[in-house]
Amino acid sequence: MGLTPSDTAGAIALIQDGQSKYYVAGVLGVSRCSIQRAVKRFPETKGCTRRVGSGRKRSTTAHDDHFLTLTILRNRDTTAVRARNELREVRGVAVSEQTVRKRLEEHGLSARTLAHCLLLTREHRVVRLLIAHEHRNWGIEEWGRILFTDESRFCLRSPDGRQRVWRGTGERVAQCNFVPGISFGGGSIMVWGGISMEAHTELVVVNGGAMTANRYIRDILEPHVVPLAPFIANDSILKHDNARTHIAQIVNEYLDTVEIHHMIRPARSTDLNPIEHVWDMVGRRVKNRTPAPANLRDVSAAVIQECQEIDQTVIQDLFEGMPRRMEALIQARGGNTRLMSF
Repeated sequence: MGLTPSDTAGAIALIQDGQSKYYVAGVLGVSRCSIQRAVKRFPETKGCTRRVGSGRKRSTTAHDDHFLTLTILRNRDTTAVRARNELREVRGVAVSEQTVRKRLEEHGLSARTLAHCLLLTREHRVVRLLIAHEHRNWGIEEWGRILFTDESRFCLRSPDGRQRVWRGTGERVAQCNFVPGISFGGGSIMVWGGISMEAHTELVVVNGGAMTANRYIRDILEPHVVPLAPFIANDSILKHDNARTHIAQIVNEYLDTVEIHHMIRPARSTDLNPIEHVWDMVGRRVKNRTPAPANLRDVSAAVIQECQEIDQTVIQDLFEGMPRRMEALIQARGGNTRLMSF
């Protein structure tokens, strides 16, 4: 057992007082070699602590680390075990998978959950980039004229597979640790809503069948969009996606008749619609409710209540962030941005 700093200090003091190394070793109950090393180390360290060693030799060289990094960058879903095996087969270096992870972390790489986004074709990217350039110089005054609308679906049970449970050893198959499998999330509701800089529409729960063009006019545009449009701006603009219901000729003719300008959001461009953040916010709040909704009627009531409780300043912040969205889209050259959802 080595000398502690206090033992070393005592040994140095005794030797400086003229005591022999044999005597000091006997007093402290250690070997003479330990005392001799402590005395020799004292002038080097200028203290009673041990000299910092060089540590264990690294099991990989800089070339090995570079090989691991390239292996991961060439195939991002490669596991640490697979990278370890390739290092052993190609360079003859045997290390643990934990060492592989450490080397990758040293180069700024760490394993994370795969991000999901919408598949964008070249045509999608071109259209998205064109939209971003057209609106790049828009300020809050221009964005304040827009009424963003969209539909969203809310399930009774979230099918995301990320639910966790506390359990002890051997309790994996205990009945209390099972979650019953429910087809299609136990059912869902479809809602429609719209947001603007100054106000938002009432939330509409779409019940009973598909949304046709005639129904879109009767249940959505007439009672909710037309009354709100003049309040937003004299030249307000309705922005909805390119669903067949929205771009039907009868819908376009109706909007022209009531003198409401309208724009079509490009396909696969949820990051261009700030209402997606509202849906995400509502979904998290409903999911965190205690007690959780027991049926679709509870889900409907919860979604409506949570939408009503969203402060308008939150929506205004989303509108103020639209210029940053355009810049992010330009930086991505029309590709996916961090605001993309599906």
